Amino acid sequence: MKILGMISGTSHDGIDVALVDFALDGDVLTGRVLHTASTPYPAELRARLVAALPPAPVTLAEVCVLDTLIGQCFAEAAEAAAEQAGPADLIVSHGQTVFHWVEGAHARGTLQIGQPAWVAERTGSPVLSDVRIRDITAGGHGAPLVSVLDDLLLGGLLRDGHERGAAALNLGGISNMTVVRDGGLSAYDIGPANALIDAVVAGRGLNPRGFDEDGRIAASGQVDEHLLAVLLDEPYYRLAAPKSTGKELFHLAYVEAATAKAGREPSGPDLVATLTELTVRTVAADVAAAGVDVLVVSGGGCRNPVIMDGLRAALPGVRVSLSDELGAPADDKEAIAFALIGWLTAHGLPGTVPGGTGAKAARVLGTLTPGADPLVLPAPLPTPPRSLVLRR
Repeated sequence: MKILGMISGTSHDGIDVALVDFALDGDVLTGRVLHTASTPYPAELRARLVAALPPAPVTLAEVCVLDTLIGQCFAEAAEAAAEQAGPADLIVSHGQTVFHWVEGAHARGTLQIGQPAWVAERTGSPVLSDVRIRDITAGGHGAPLVSVLDDLLLGGLLRDGHERGAAALNLGGISNMTVVRDGGLSAYDIGPANALIDAVVAGRGLNPRGFDEDGRIAASGQVDEHLLAVLLDEPYYRLAAPKSTGKELFHLAYVEAATAKAGREPSGPDLVATLTELTVRTVAADVAAAGVDVLVVSGGGCRNPVIMDGLRAALPGVRVSLSDELGAPADDKEAIAFALIGWLTAHGLPGTVPGGTGAKAARVLGTLTPGADPLVLPAPLPTPPRSLVLRR
């Protein structure tokens, strides 16, 4: 079954897609990655989206417009994938998260926009969307959903003798981690990975592309230890897992409040260096606390050598590698994860692991929008696969 996974993450810079052909052999699911691509949002749309994100006030009219424009962008990306790699039996469109409502240790709601009907109309394929909310209704955080992929992939590492456990780390706008041991799985959002760095780079005009390319800005600056101590005092880091967060908390105004509290006015490079070190310190502390001996990294932050070198230096007893080694390209892993969720939903199987999101039980995820033909799903499967093997 060919499934196209599509997502724009918390960096809100564009749409990642992955077309995966899944086949089940006994209790082992294989996925052949047929096509991957990344499509940047048009500059005007990205600027309009950023202007509507928290803590900015926004009207329902603007939400409606963005829902349509982003849906049309997802439709164009899906059509381009179909033209290059053939049609999908099912498309999973995560859309763009614009608000993730968390109060203390509990997620109350989540909103992803990018109307899926545009995708169904353009491609003729059925579309699965709204994949996070069902987990929240079951008491979970709706995140990190990539933990269902991590569970299947990392299980193989445990069988290879990594007795202390293995962890998968995603460095997107927000860093999240999945820890797998023989005793089970846990997953949660650690804190900002690129979110605050990107906010400062864009806000101060340090790079017209809006991010610290190859970590060059951070490498040119000096860490302000006093400001870093203020940033590390954030109460979120002390919450017990499972937990989730987003740009509702970690945004440019948050950085400005921290610099004011610290009584600092750092240069752009020094501020970026400090925020990069914040990512390294928070991630390394949680990986060390998890006691794993393998860390598999994906997401845009894995292309930042300052972050990666910092993690390796802080975790001398941990083998740090990229998810490419497990067949999941580091830049495309989340899109592959949503393709997997689509396969699970199509076969009547849960797309969550309760230990990964904090839900009281696993749930089948998403809402289906029919394509051009009547909606026909495969026969439900009685049990989920035990492992996943990805191939290019």
